[in-house]
Amino acid sequence: MAETPTAAVLIIGNEILSGRTQDANLAHIARVLGTRGIRVKEARVVEDEVAAIAEAVNDLRARYTYVFTTGGIGPTHDDVTALGVAHAFGRPLVRDPEAERRLLAYYPPEKRTAARMKMADVPQGAALIDNPVSAAPGFQVDNVFVLPGVPSILKAMLDLLLPRLEGGPPLISRTIVAYVPEGEIAEQLAAVQARHPAVTIGSYPFMRIGTPGTSLVFRAADPDLVARAVADFLEVARAAQINVDEEVLA
Repeated sequence: MAETPTAAVLIIGNEILSGRTQDANLAHIARVLGTRGIRVKEARVVEDEVAAIAEAVNDLRARYTYVFTTGGIGPTHDDVTALGVAHAFGRPLVRDPEAERRLLAYYPPEKRTAARMKMADVPQGAALIDNPVSAAPGFQVDNVFVLPGVPSILKAMLDLLLPRLEGGPPLISRTIVAYVPEGEIAEQLAAVQARHPAVTIGSYPFMRIGTPGTSLVFRAADPDLVARAVADFLEVARAAQINVDEEVLA
C-alpha cells in the first residue's frame, strides 16, 4: 500500500444523537488502528435509518481505505445497520448459514426468538467477523467492517479482525505541554507546522487549577520527523520564554 491507510468511523444510533448514550468506541478504534499505522480521518454519527446509513457508507467507503460502523446490529426493530449496508452495496439481505449456526449453538431453544435470529442476516457475500463474547457476528463487505455498539464486544471483535487489515508504519506521538493560552502561541505553532508538513500538530487548550495551558500533540509515522518538529517548537518556546513539559503517556 503506497500511501498511509486511512479510516472513517460511522457511529449509528438514535440514542447517540439524542444524548441518552455517550459514544465510547471512537477513541478505542482510533488508538488501535493507530498502532497498525491506519489513521482515522473522519467520524460521523447518523440515525437508525436505512437511507441515512446507506448514504454515509457509500460516501465514506469511496474516500477512505477502511470504514468501521458501530451500532445497530442487535435484535430490536431499530437495528437496521445490516439492511443499510446491504442497500449501500446494492445487495440483498440474506440469512447466513454459519451465523445462524452460531446463534443456534449459543441460545437455548426457549431463547431462539425470531428477533434474535435476525442477527444472522447479512448482505449477500459478506464475510463474518467473529464475536467471542456473545456469538452474534459482525460482518465485512469490501472495505466496510460492521461492528456492534456495545464497547466490550466491539473491543474483542476488533482485536480479532486486525489481521485482515493492511496497515502502515505505526504512528508516533509526542505531547508537549505549554503553559500558555492557545491564542498566544497560535502564530508560532502555525510557523512550526509549515516547516514540518509531514507531521500533524494538534493544539488542545486546558485549564488546570486556574492556570491556562495548551497540550500540543505531534504525530507522524517517522519518529525522526516527529523529533525534529518537537525540537523546532521547543526552540521557539525557549525564545519566547514559554514554560513547557513533555507529557509521558502510559
